[in-house]
Amino acid sequence: MAKLIVTDAAVLCADGKIRKHQTLEAVDGIITAIRPYDSSDVGSCMHDSFIDGYGKLVMPGLADCHMHTGQQLLKGRILDELPMIWTRIMLPFESTLTPELMRLSAELAALEMIHSGTTAFVDAGSYHMQEAAAVYAQSGLRGVLSVSTMDAPGLPASIACDAGKAVSMTEALADACAGYPLIKTAWSLRSLMSCSEELIIMVSQRAREHGALLQAHMNEYAGEVNDILQHRSMRPFEYLDSLGVLGPHFIAAHCLMLSEQEKNLIQKHDVKITHCPFSNCGKGIPDTPALLNRGICVGLGTDGAAHGGLSLWNEMKIFRSVMNAAHGVPSGDPAIMPAARILQMSTENGYRLIGEPDGGSLAVGKKADFITIDLRHPHLMPTGNLIHTLLECVTAGDVCDMAANGKLLMKSREILTLDEERILHDAENYLERLNLL
Repeated sequence: MAKLIVTDAAVLCADGKIRKHQTLEAVDGIITAIRPYDSSDVGSCMHDSFIDGYGKLVMPGLADCHMHTGQQLLKGRILDELPMIWTRIMLPFESTLTPELMRLSAELAALEMIHSGTTAFVDAGSYHMQEAAAVYAQSGLRGVLSVSTMDAPGLPASIACDAGKAVSMTEALADACAGYPLIKTAWSLRSLMSCSEELIIMVSQRAREHGALLQAHMNEYAGEVNDILQHRSMRPFEYLDSLGVLGPHFIAAHCLMLSEQEKNLIQKHDVKITHCPFSNCGKGIPDTPALLNRGICVGLGTDGAAHGGLSLWNEMKIFRSVMNAAHGVPSGDPAIMPAARILQMSTENGYRLIGEPDGGSLAVGKKADFITIDLRHPHLMPTGNLIHTLLECVTAGDVCDMAANGKLLMKSREILTLDEERILHDAENYLERLNLL
């Protein structure tokens, strides 16, 4: 049995309460005990994977529900750029990716996610994704990967394809991921504007046949919504509903511009939604309180490193401020989006969104995906409410240890599954080749 023990820690339990001086035990990837600490715990576990939890908080790992591995090397290149960055910068860059560059992108993304406390993620899709899958499997992270699926005319020659080829690329990725227990393949519609109706129907059918998730960028730009209205005489979610695409397996990223009828359809079909606060602020503000009040599952994502990095701690802070300014101030409700709810969106909701409802919270029988926060820093103590302080003050640098599926990926800030120094050296060489250093 593979056993992991954290001793004498504060634990954020599934009921939302923080219990101090606890010992958490996991066996074969499942939490088997959360109990009061006894000094004999240390001596009895010296031969097991062991974390000294003194001065630390154990909490669920974070879930990044929308990121882009293929844009990892675009960090710093899109801020302050004029629209449309997708067609002018991002798509042309992704069309030039090679297997070597995708490996480096995935390695850097994995390092960044582990260091910032993200134990699970959803990649929105790019190219050479088999290379990314191999890296993520080695990293020990829990991931959902897609191929960028489009068949619109006018795409760069290196990524142009018809509906049949687009579908076959995802089939190949699913085959490649079959041997990776923590990596799943999702089907993808990169955007409705870039997918034919034939492709939309084919991808939806394949996702159902495979019992897999299906994801798409939805209602992110006014131009995108207007394009569907112009060509289909329906709004985007209405159009997908008419094709029988929507369901509890469908993940809709962004969703900034929703009609009331679209909200009804999302609720009816149990569609899952991801907001990406930093990226979204340049386009619009979602009506998240209304979605949550309808019982809709909403998670948070970073939208990839090109949009400010992969730290969900940053996204949570931005999200709280945006929700207060847009919805709290007009309604006179400063707690329109309380800290506990935002943390739940980044953990429990995120795991539900990726089809792992047994993760995202800490209780006996749950998946042993967790992180520790080193609380012994002046910016974190003392505190009158640790949940509030997690949201207000914690940064990626406060994450000390990480386990996914009961396996240690990082201990005392040292990543155990990847060669960080070699990866950073490769990144420096890449920058030198581009004359960016």
